[in-house]
Amino acid sequence: MDDITGNAPVINGYVPGAIGRAAELHALYYGKAWGFGLSFEAQVAAGLAEFLQRLDPARDGFWTVSQAGRVCGTLAIDGAKADTLGAHLRWFILAEELRGQGLGDRLLRRAVDFCRSCGHPLIFLWTFQGLDTARHLYEKHGFRLAEEREGGQWGTLVMEQRFVLALT
Repeated sequence: MDDITGNAPVINGYVPGAIGRAAELHALYYGKAWGFGLSFEAQVAAGLAEFLQRLDPARDGFWTVSQAGRVCGTLAIDGAKADTLGAHLRWFILAEELRGQGLGDRLLRRAVDFCRSCGHPLIFLWTFQGLDTARHLYEKHGFRLAEEREGGQWGTLVMEQRFVLALT
């Protein structure tokens, strides 16, 4: 996927700086578009750090998109409770300049394929109403809306949505 100049986006696993960049990408996008603040950024960074420290490659996945050596996107599958609740798709984001190039589709396909190979019976994610491009991508991969509820945990009232994909 990389080109001769090293400027084409590359999908990898963990790379140094991934936690900080994931938190930054989330904070910049959700801060500007939705008014989420410090609490949100801190929760992204802390949650991702905790996840990566306990990552078990037999059940968990973490992918980064890098361009010219800089992390520009992330996606994780937390399989710790896959047998009871399902595998949790988390921290899915791409830098604005990489959106619309099919990278999100490739990341999501890789995550779904990983869950199938692990034997996870279900994948779920939490998002919220208004993220229409992301919803379209989830639905393209077979995810279906399973639950909606009003929530304000990030400092802004949103309609939270739980999407699920049954794999068995």
